[in-house]
Amino acid sequence: MLELNDRLHPFVGLDVWRLLSERARRTGDRPFLVWQPYATGGERTWTYAELHRAAASVGSGLVRRGVNPGDRVLVHLENCPEFVIAWFACAAVGAVAVTTNARSAGAELAYFAEDCEAVGAITQPKFAELVSASAPWLRWQCMTDDDGGAPVGVGGDPDSFDALAGDPDDLPARPVDPLAPMSVQYTSGTTSRPKGVLWTHANALWGARVNAVHEDLHPDDCHLVYHPLFHTNGLAFSMLASLWVGARFVLVPKWSTSRFWDVSLRHRCTWLSLMGLSSRVLADGDAPWGHHYRLFGGALCDTPLDAAYGVKTIGWWAMTETISHGVVGSPYTPDRPMSMGRPAPEYRIAVVGDDGATPVDVGETGHLLVKGVRGLSLFAEYLNQPQATADAFDERGWFRTGDLVTVHPDGYLSFADRAKDVLRVGAENVAASEVERVLIATGSVVEAAVVSRPDDKLDEVPVAFVVARRADDGLAQALIEACTAELAPFKVPRAVYCVRELPRSTLGKVNKVELRRVAEPGADRSAAEARWLQILEAGD
Repeated sequence: MLELNDRLHPFVGLDVWRLLSERARRTGDRPFLVWQPYATGGERTWTYAELHRAAASVGSGLVRRGVNPGDRVLVHLENCPEFVIAWFACAAVGAVAVTTNARSAGAELAYFAEDCEAVGAITQPKFAELVSASAPWLRWQCMTDDDGGAPVGVGGDPDSFDALAGDPDDLPARPVDPLAPMSVQYTSGTTSRPKGVLWTHANALWGARVNAVHEDLHPDDCHLVYHPLFHTNGLAFSMLASLWVGARFVLVPKWSTSRFWDVSLRHRCTWLSLMGLSSRVLADGDAPWGHHYRLFGGALCDTPLDAAYGVKTIGWWAMTETISHGVVGSPYTPDRPMSMGRPAPEYRIAVVGDDGATPVDVGETGHLLVKGVRGLSLFAEYLNQPQATADAFDERGWFRTGDLVTVHPDGYLSFADRAKDVLRVGAENVAASEVERVLIATGSVVEAAVVSRPDDKLDEVPVAFVVARRADDGLAQALIEACTAELAPFKVPRAVYCVRELPRSTLGKVNKVELRRVAEPGADRSAAEARWLQILEAGD
């Protein structure tokens, strides 16, 4: 149940659609979305007024297809203008945009569609067959006429995105309710199935307003957005923050090292959110003369990039559940280099010991807790999972993040590790248990354990250790194929190692620290396995 009093919060009388409508009314001629595909000739700009009218048109079409307030619409798209239009169209009619990872496998997509009880889907040509097969019971499905800017040619099709559009003037009026559901993003945690993180309109508005403040964003700024819009970084840190101040953002299909500077210089981009590969590319390159970037955002404050590019990096920490940054650096003053920043003034932050209550001392590492208001500064709930929602908070109402951080004497925090069994593959969270579930479900293994190993491009990737039911030379490849059929590509183990026994901790749990030590391709797993067996026999 939401804690928010509908008379005493910052967004009374406002929702996402009303905010866009106000922008269209006041600064309608200002550019909002610049679509920069990598295919030739597809660049296009939408002003605030044009984007508002396009979303109203699609919203009218959704109503014509029977979409009512509260209905969930699957938005299964890579970065493209239709994603932005569809998301705001859902806001216009009071529907809930369920934005799913475009790399999802069929089984994952089927789970998302069934779990959220989607009534229809908006997708693109290369995913249309997958969506149809994964959710054949959907009332309707429509698709864009291109894939990431590459024309496919479905114009005139009654199930095309263009055909979905109706008369924007026919969009029915509806009451403004900032506490109504707005969107769902599925995120991996420690459970074997992703959880749908439900945001209200107030959550989205909070993300827009607070992210803009943390990023020192102004109307003349321009975000370059390569992060997928189905993640909080692209959606809230970039698009919604830009909307709040009336700025513009340049949307590209994905990160491109060879095109990065050309796009940045051509559009005079001023703001960039860094992660993984993009950070390494900038670290290995040289800043061109006359670039316009004034701020970077990322996991670490005041990085070595700052001096090389003449740009300050604002460190931050956030989750889908926190909407914005619970820990953040300053755009105005020096921060502790390579830290995450200090607690954001909009949240309460605690770092506690293993008992979950006692604050750790300066210099120590503990569990990061966040206190906020559900439905406003924290997510409303995990969709259809009341027990998981309840378990996410302690008895005092603090949200358990599952991250371990170190407290410094100057009040800064540094990320230490994940307490939860979650891998970070590029920009994606992967629950080890989700992959282990697929491995066990094959019936070929008695036990499975998934851990990470370092990777030059993705920081870390999953590998699996399994105890087989019977010897089979082709088992490892068969298990990889089973994962490929059930999981998104980034979740598939890069290797499967068959062992006779898994290492154990003193409590009998699988010792994943030991597994990570021998996860590299050239590691001596035979010697490690002999050691594990020796320890096991000694314990017996």
